[in-house]
Amino acid sequence: VGYKALAANVSDIAAMGGEPKFALVSVCVPPAWSEERMRRLYDGLYECAEHYGVAVIGGDTTSAPQDLVVAVTVIGAVEAGRAIRRSGARPGQAVFLTGPTGLSAAGLHALQRIAAAEGAKRDRLAALLPPRLAQAHRRPVPSVKAGRILAETGWGTSLNDVSDGVASEAWELAEASGVRLVLKEKLLPLSGGLSAYAGDNGLRATDLALFGGEDYVLLGTADKSCEQELRERLRAEGIPLFVVGEVEEGPPGVELEEADTGLRKPLAKRGYNHFAEGAV
Repeated sequence: VGYKALAANVSDIAAMGGEPKFALVSVCVPPAWSEERMRRLYDGLYECAEHYGVAVIGGDTTSAPQDLVVAVTVIGAVEAGRAIRRSGARPGQAVFLTGPTGLSAAGLHALQRIAAAEGAKRDRLAALLPPRLAQAHRRPVPSVKAGRILAETGWGTSLNDVSDGVASEAWELAEASGVRLVLKEKLLPLSGGLSAYAGDNGLRATDLALFGGEDYVLLGTADKSCEQELRERLRAEGIPLFVVGEVEEGPPGVELEEADTGLRKPLAKRGYNHFAEGAV
């Protein structure tokens, strides 16, 4: 929980091509939480901070009547004029992802099944838990390096991190830029055992990839002319690049080109909504 609380905020800095610098952490601790439990939370938080070079410079600690609250603010920096906003997508550009999506949502589904089970069934489900899916949910990897490359080179024209789901983030880019994004189902990166897990549990891998969220890879746009250079630059850092669609003129919105029919359909603005129940 501590690691993820900081990582989610680090990702917001990465989503503008920035470098995370400082963090303020405030916690409200209920009586049921022991000192040892809080120590573990801070161990995770500081592990993430060390990994991304973030200095925890302050915050606040108070008591809470029942539930634990962890509030994190991360402050970052980016060179003047280099910040990548949501509003820079232009017709003719490519839409890309810097990693696969849906893994975190599948990991959450698996962990919730385990939590709801009892006895031998719980043990069996825990033994079958796909490690990569659980890791994707518990220990997400903010795409700071990819964001820095996109900002330093000027190749990224618009950018978002996939916190609330690809569909939701794509809509934000489309609306901010005043364009239409066309995502191609056949190009969505489904990896890490996602398709197998979805098939075994009556889920659609594409739905997890589009609407799941909390993957913290980057969704953005770039001129097609720099695609190969960008791919090579990212590959040198061990970062994949998946071109998953293109930007077109038209009323702001997002369409999905279906893999089996080639038909385009409006993509619902679905994903995690912080003010409504349910993530998908």
